[in-house]
Amino acid sequence: MRRSTTTALALSALTVLALTGCSRSAEPADTSAASSAPAHRGGNSATASAPLSSARLNERLLNESDLGEGYTRKPQAADQHDDVTVIGCPALDKLGSDAATLDFTRTAKASFTYAGSTNSEVSEELYSDSATKLSNGIGKVFNAMVSCPSYQVASGSTVIDMGAQKTAAPDLGDEQWSQLLTYSAGGQRSVVKQTAIRSGNVLVIVSGSPGLVDAHLDKALTKARTAR
Repeated sequence: MRRSTTTALALSALTVLALTGCSRSAEPADTSAASSAPAHRGGNSATASAPLSSARLNERLLNESDLGEGYTRKPQAADQHDDVTVIGCPALDKLGSDAATLDFTRTAKASFTYAGSTNSEVSEELYSDSATKLSNGIGKVFNAMVSCPSYQVASGSTVIDMGAQKTAAPDLGDEQWSQLLTYSAGGQRSVVKQTAIRSGNVLVIVSGSPGLVDAHLDKALTKARTAR
């Protein structure tokens, strides 16, 4: 089924949704429970905290000096509004019509290329909302994406072969999610790691080359949790 898929929570320019460069208008957030969610490690003291502003979140994004030598920040791409088709994954196709699931109050994001390795990129996205909305929203996204081991995404004449598998997430923050995505298009195959950590009312998502995600996840979370 063809529909416009939201990038309110694209998870990075390298994920399946952002690969097709599509978006739609956001609606009020859905607070229904995710089909499965990781165990909570922290308390509920942050649940009622007011969301941080987008400006505050931007201050907490990693920058070139945090990442080290060889990293260059990429210009943020403008939102596009192209329809896409998800083939062979009903859960992800359904998710694309549910913009409310992915509508978080405050967002900030940055992407970087790394000169030390060919085609290596890493991106960070920060979201702030109530702990419940963050947990439910990201839980639905990850559940949908790993529910189908293989599927396709089509946008115009471009067809992307996708694969997804759940991976172990580091024991950080209050909740954790992680997955490996593989995609093939135009004879090229790439692997993207995507790890999300919720700490109170802030959600940190780091995506990109697996080695770069592992190298920078801890520092991303540390900076995102800096003094209020």
